[in-house]
Amino acid sequence: MSFLRAEGLTKQFNGLRAVDDVTLEVPKGQVRALIGPNGAGKTTLVGLLSGRLACSSGRISFDGRDVTSLPAHKRIASGMTYTFQITSIFPSLSVHENVSLGARRVFFDPKEAEERVISALHRVSLLERAHEDAGDLSYGHQRLLEIAMGLAQAPKLLILDEPTQGLADGEVVAFNKLINDLRGHTTVLLIEHNMNVVMEVADFITVLSFGKVLFEGTPEQVQASSAVQSAYLGGADAEA
Repeated sequence: MSFLRAEGLTKQFNGLRAVDDVTLEVPKGQVRALIGPNGAGKTTLVGLLSGRLACSSGRISFDGRDVTSLPAHKRIASGMTYTFQITSIFPSLSVHENVSLGARRVFFDPKEAEERVISALHRVSLLERAHEDAGDLSYGHQRLLEIAMGLAQAPKLLILDEPTQGLADGEVVAFNKLINDLRGHTTVLLIEHNMNVVMEVADFITVLSFGKVLFEGTPEQVQASSAVQSAYLGGADAEA
């Protein structure tokens, strides 16, 4: 049984099918990348998976449980964490306070929550800046802070929407190391436009086009696919 399974997912907006009968299976511990050209439906699909959008039809199971009708906050409680494409930090709070907000959504014991905060900040190399205001961080570091907020919830599934957007080259290298360190311990679903990142960290890739699954395979298989080359890799990418 797949750790995460979406079966026949459809999302319709005023007659337009942004996601059209998508079936997706993600094994436990896998790093799965979700790619596709502009308008492919990537962000809409993860909105359905995370509970921020309701399905028009279809079914979602996570960790052996049907979560199709669960709202986003209950999916978080079940171990599913989603980081936004646009940063959603609290700039007037400290870096530490931001991550604490994430940890306390799941861990009610103050000592355990603090341990999760320290661990998450260490993972994204922000521990030394814990007491700075989050709004004083560069955009790239704010992206890493949001990932830390997700990690502090000790997720079983971490959904990352364009996490390397705005990161400097050195920060991208650190991000790749972070994802490789998480492999096998945390299941990761990654929406990413940086194909170098995708090819380095993904175990398996799902390619969307016009709301449908165009192709699935390993990074090597995706690179060799003429259909993918035509639909995506050969052209400019923008987020759906």
